[in-house]
Amino acid sequence: MFTPEEILQKSIGAGVNKLKKTLVAKMILGFIGGAMISIGFLAYVRVTASIPSNLASVKSLVGGAVFPIGLIVILLAGGELATGNMMAVGTSLFSKKNNWFDYFKNLAVITLFNFIGAVFVAYFFGHVVGLTHAEPFRQAVIGIAAGKTGASFWSAFVSGIGCNWLVGLAVWLSFGAKDAAGKILGVWFPIMIFVAVGFQHSIANCFIIPAAIFEGGSTWWLFIQNFVPVFLGNIVGGLVFVAGFYYLSYKTKG
Repeated sequence: MFTPEEILQKSIGAGVNKLKKTLVAKMILGFIGGAMISIGFLAYVRVTASIPSNLASVKSLVGGAVFPIGLIVILLAGGELATGNMMAVGTSLFSKKNNWFDYFKNLAVITLFNFIGAVFVAYFFGHVVGLTHAEPFRQAVIGIAAGKTGASFWSAFVSGIGCNWLVGLAVWLSFGAKDAAGKILGVWFPIMIFVAVGFQHSIANCFIIPAAIFEGGSTWWLFIQNFVPVFLGNIVGGLVFVAGFYYLSYKTKG
């Protein structure tokens, strides 16, 4: 395991490298990132839909145990995820390796292609293949989406902070591990906990709410009303609570 000071330097380097990727690479890897997070959420739906509602805690734990596969694939095999970049590119921003324009330009491109990848999985794997169309999966998707869109602006915003505090920590821990097993464990538990707690992740919501839309249980306007506060909260969670706090704590003098 690397020290926190070494992890910070690795995060800064990763943030710089993310900005150096070509536009085509960002588009492809962004699509992969959105798709992989969505497949993790699809697995959550498939393994929890038949668990009775009076076992809500068990449902959250079981679903949380399978959800992390998405970020594990992204960090080990390759992919770009906006919420992870909020932290990693943030550390390079604070170290003056890039500027605010670079930061938000990267987020804009990656978020767009994360969205495309998420909607691809929601429509083709969920609706067309039927993985979210048959019961009890359809009602599970609609119920989860309703819970997301039913939150107030400030509730969704604060939930987004909590989510990306943990997602940012998962990415941070993956930088600290020296082998694949360590990276998997470092990612697994923070992601499992954010899912079990019920925090909101903007890119995951790009899957579950459109999936509900395709099944006739939500609307694009509700999606937008949810996405904006959750995305802003995710930025604060990753940029401030992880990148900012650890940069201030572990930056080298000079």
